[in-house]
Amino acid sequence: MAGNAPKRFLTDQCASMKRALEACMPTTIHRWCIWHIMKKIPSKLNGYKGHADIEQQISEVIWNSHSKDSFDKNWNDFLLNFGLVDNKWLSGSVGLKSAAENCSLIQFVKQYDNCLRSREQAERESDAADFHTVIPCATKSSIEAQFQNVYTHQKFREVQAQFRGKVNCITRLTNSALGYSVYEVGEQVFSSIFNRFVVTYESVAAEVKCQCLLFESRGILCRHALSVLSFEQVSQVSPRYILERWSKKVKRRHTHIKSSHNEPLLEPKSKRFDQLVFRSQNICEFASESEELTAIMHHAYDNVMAEMESLKAKRKGTSSLSHEDANLESVNELQSPPRIRTRGRPKNRLGSKLDKQIANATKKKKTKVLSEINLFDAASVVHSNSSQYQRHIMNYQFRVPSAGDNSLGV
Repeated sequence: MAGNAPKRFLTDQCASMKRALEACMPTTIHRWCIWHIMKKIPSKLNGYKGHADIEQQISEVIWNSHSKDSFDKNWNDFLLNFGLVDNKWLSGSVGLKSAAENCSLIQFVKQYDNCLRSREQAERESDAADFHTVIPCATKSSIEAQFQNVYTHQKFREVQAQFRGKVNCITRLTNSALGYSVYEVGEQVFSSIFNRFVVTYESVAAEVKCQCLLFESRGILCRHALSVLSFEQVSQVSPRYILERWSKKVKRRHTHIKSSHNEPLLEPKSKRFDQLVFRSQNICEFASESEELTAIMHHAYDNVMAEMESLKAKRKGTSSLSHEDANLESVNELQSPPRIRTRGRPKNRLGSKLDKQIANATKKKKTKVLSEINLFDAASVVHSNSSQYQRHIMNYQFRVPSAGDNSLGV
């Protein structure tokens, strides 16, 4: 910070941090982080009857109050309606302490590693879903399709919620001059209640700005701004409204941070990064001793960077992708692994007692069936010969003796 105190500081309502900031940075504006406050609401209000309605109303007051006066009025009405005026945490009279578990350093490190491992696994699964699945668009807008191609699934769902909310918005042009237009957007929140927002649009710079400041706080265009862009028949938004941090192709800088659970499996790129950081730190400490050494270091850095960019440009068209830079988008066709003929079960495998009993029973059964078949065949042969003999006797013709036949002695 070059000896200058920051203008604003956000903390998680830690009392120790508050005292330290008041002592060391008296001119810095200290604010509590809204994300940490919203995460504590379920645990702080879980004992109240109808706590779900209380949490929903708190969110409405916080996110739909667009000025200090409106927030104070809505907050006081909320406390009166739910009878929470005496609640010390909501009234803000008592600072909340940050939760700290009474555990040893070794337990903390183990828990931290488990948490980091779960986080990395969740990121890998999210990256795989972002690259290999597609969330269908909720509308026919080309702007929504533009966000669909770039943003991650989680952020694109937030953008889709704004496109759905655009249906409840009514846009009216109030002033226009030299490509600068002022609109009033009425958003219907209930049957007869409308919230009105002022939205400005500059056609030359393709810049849109809404009074609700959703883009400045959450990094996505609000439904009021999208309604104005639709009114102006804008088909593509400016690149300034597509933040790289929400892109599915973003390169995370924190991947070089080591943890104890994955050190044996470090990628070659991370190892090279650690070696370069170790050597450059010593050089930078030596060069920072004087202006002349610092100028020499800057000149050397410029020359090395130009040489590396030139070498990278030469190898870009000829070198093949390494295993650490390759991804599924650079692969044209995925081949199946080669089939390997297995050797099968060895012939002299020693079977269990149950296997032997089953084999003997099967063998006896086969022998019995074969013997029955042989007996049946033999019986069939005897029966066939007997039938032929009877047929032969039945077909034999006896001659009737005549009157003059003396062949029979009487």
